[in-house]
Amino acid sequence: MVSGLAEAQAQAGALPAAASAPAIGQGGFAGFLQLLAARARAEGVRETTIHSVIDSLAYDPEVVWHDRSQPGGPSSAIPKFESYRRTHVDSGRIARGRAIYGASAPLIAGVEARYGVPGPIVLAIWGHETNYGSFTGTYDLPRAIASLAYEGRRRELFSQEFVALLKMIDRGVPRWRLQGSWAGAFGNPQFLPSVYLRVAQDADGDGLADIWTNRADTLASIANYFRDAGWRRGEPWGFGVTIPAGFDRGAMATRLVSPRCPQVFVRHSRWRTIAEWRAAGIVPTRGIWPDDRMQATLFEPDGPGHPAWLLTGNYRVILDYNCSNFYALSVGLLADEISR
Repeated sequence: MVSGLAEAQAQAGALPAAASAPAIGQGGFAGFLQLLAARARAEGVRETTIHSVIDSLAYDPEVVWHDRSQPGGPSSAIPKFESYRRTHVDSGRIARGRAIYGASAPLIAGVEARYGVPGPIVLAIWGHETNYGSFTGTYDLPRAIASLAYEGRRRELFSQEFVALLKMIDRGVPRWRLQGSWAGAFGNPQFLPSVYLRVAQDADGDGLADIWTNRADTLASIANYFRDAGWRRGEPWGFGVTIPAGFDRGAMATRLVSPRCPQVFVRHSRWRTIAEWRAAGIVPTRGIWPDDRMQATLFEPDGPGHPAWLLTGNYRVILDYNCSNFYALSVGLLADEISR
């Protein structure tokens, strides 16, 4: 799940003049909203909810400009992970994560017991997505999502998300709460509407899964996402390792092509057991080895001679949240720092 918040922040500023008159225009937007309304109606959304949203909705050229400004193909040069790590696993996020971890220890212990996901991992997601709620986005979500659906590049995705947003309102989420990133994500964990409907938790039993202002609901909702994505209780996400001289990296290159995020997964080695990695001379940089039967892949984001990690299946769960090696690795490293 890619929130789009980072892109929105990076591109915050004056909208270019060209964005005020996109090629697709606004003429058909009202008609397109009627198609979305019919779809929502067919999926059981109440008529009053539909009209309360679409009757005053206007096309937003700014979100379309943001969407069209995203990178569209593979990059010829992969940047260094280390520079990314310094800005995402920074002293501020570490300190605030540790403070929340200490102040909310009983709450986090309950989340860990119920969902099987470590509290530091949950906090690291929150820290990465919105810096623990410091900035959750200011775009009107119905307007943004409807405009992205109308644009057409990802019409089916955003049409589904618009209907899901109407269902949220139908189930009691106040319309005024629905602000977020230009790409449709919102709240502390930057969920899309369909994700909110699927995994958001009302941890305190007040009748609303409040991922905007409620810490208990936020942490439980992130943990539920991870459990739903297949997090394995008691398994680490990965750990740093030292590579021996003369290690044959070519023999460990993967031959698999992932149907999802292939550019991300192709950078990982073949799967091997911990026992096999030990036999190959790999040594953990700190701590002890996990179970010899555990499967892991080797990842050297900045190439030979730079830090390396063995990654487990739980790392793939972090990738399910945002399919970026830099993101997932930084989440794991931030979680490690929070827990120290």
